[in-house]
Amino acid sequence: MLGHHYTHSFLETAIASVNAGCNLELSYGMRNNVFMHIPQALAMGNITLQMLRDRVRPLFYTRMRLGEFDPPAMNPYSSLDLSVVQSPEHRNLSLEAAVKSFVLLKNLRGTLPLRARDLSSQRLAVVGPFADNPRVLFGDYAPVPEPQYIYTPRRGLEMLGANVSFTAGCSEPRCQKYSRAELVRVVGAADVVLICLGTGIDVETEAKDRSDLSLPGHQLELLQDAVQ
Repeated sequence: MLGHHYTHSFLETAIASVNAGCNLELSYGMRNNVFMHIPQALAMGNITLQMLRDRVRPLFYTRMRLGEFDPPAMNPYSSLDLSVVQSPEHRNLSLEAAVKSFVLLKNLRGTLPLRARDLSSQRLAVVGPFADNPRVLFGDYAPVPEPQYIYTPRRGLEMLGANVSFTAGCSEPRCQKYSRAELVRVVGAADVVLICLGTGIDVETEAKDRSDLSLPGHQLELLQDAVQ
């Protein structure tokens, strides 16, 4: 609220937030947080002790339900490791969720889906800064990924036995340096071309908004060259 000029100080922010029902802060840092001003607001009479108890109660209730105050041996989440998280059942469920979340805007002549039985007889080109760069595939607030579990478009198609050629065209989403000649060479020899474009956290995240929806750098030029 302070950053949006609704209040003029952390003290005002603490008072307004607690009175509005807020009970959780995404902290600025350990030395200077809004909630550190709550005791002063309480001493000034701007908030009451009962109000603080009402705000805190659901937080501790949730933490108790999650077992945070139990001995580790009593907490069922403590025994979970990658063998559980990355079990075939969980990975299949993740795959199902990914498949069902695709948004297909146009499918001329039934191009999609690509059929595995046809891949070995076709030459596929996978191009663009998102074609084989695991780091850029995750958005803001994503967990730290384990590289061995990341399947880029290029890696996924190669695992299906497809005859895949690849070029990024530009090495990162900002696409400041673009290798047109290499792209034209790879695309020109292919039967099917998959173009992987976007923004990624290098270009836009929280507090890093963009003024327009244009593709960054030379990405639009890359797309036009591939289509041509």
